[in-house]
Amino acid sequence: MATKSGAPARQKGGPEGGGPVFRSSMSARHTLDWVFTALVFAATMIGLVVLAVLLVDVARDGLPRLSWEFITNFSSSTPERTGIYPALLGSLWLLGLTAVVSVPLGVGAAIYLEEYARDNWLTRLIEVNISNLAGVPSIIYGLLGLGIFVNLLGSVTGGQSLISGALTLSLLILPVIIIATREAFRTIPNAVREGGYALGATRWEVIRSHLLPMALPGALTGTILALSRAIGETAPLIVVGAATYITFAPEGPQSSYSALPIQIYNWVSQPQEGFQVAAAAGIVVLMLVLLLTNSVAIALRNRYQRRG
Repeated sequence: MATKSGAPARQKGGPEGGGPVFRSSMSARHTLDWVFTALVFAATMIGLVVLAVLLVDVARDGLPRLSWEFITNFSSSTPERTGIYPALLGSLWLLGLTAVVSVPLGVGAAIYLEEYARDNWLTRLIEVNISNLAGVPSIIYGLLGLGIFVNLLGSVTGGQSLISGALTLSLLILPVIIIATREAFRTIPNAVREGGYALGATRWEVIRSHLLPMALPGALTGTILALSRAIGETAPLIVVGAATYITFAPEGPQSSYSALPIQIYNWVSQPQEGFQVAAAAGIVVLMLVLLLTNSVAIALRNRYQRRG
């Protein structure tokens, strides 16, 4: 259709009319949003179902094997008499030493990079390297720990000892703690800092009394995830010398040790069915330790959230 002047007539409801094209665009966006939501929901449900099946299978095999004797007995070549006490104690030692080393270093490094360091090429290079280190395979940290803490500093750490394993795991989880703590500091409005400076407080006073308490819940969340990863690692501990079979309990940071993942790995590799059942029971113990430690950390995080 053309007008008297020969120009084509504008169709009603076109792009300038705001009619069917606008509704079509909104309908397409709504469809894409629904499809994306459905895919995310399906992926989540598949993961949960697989996890539930694994947990049920492990619990079915391992719970009947759990007993006080299994917790307190030492390792044995007989499946019915073997226990998990040295490995459990070694994991608790590792968890405590790793937390003592990594949490202050990680939080301190995050505070420096976020509140003190200038924005220059060196700082940006450090930030890129920290982000990259968070994705490095754990076996690389094991080789690094073997070279530095076991061989180079063996006279100080005791060689293949608890402190060497804890320092190696600390290197493994430091990037995660630093990144999570920095993100927690970034969520704090600048008005909090400016208000403290306006009242005459120094930078450290503002950090200590205002920023750190406000960022602590987010920092604890990152710490929980990092320590949960550390307690389940096997490869770096094998490299730095954790024993797969041990008949004594560690007595100090320089003692030889085993750990729950190492002990479970050793049992799984045995052909006897009794050791397979013991491995399932060890997995249950490891999950209980994870739940207990995470519950304590979550309680601390919620406490500081309520204070904030």
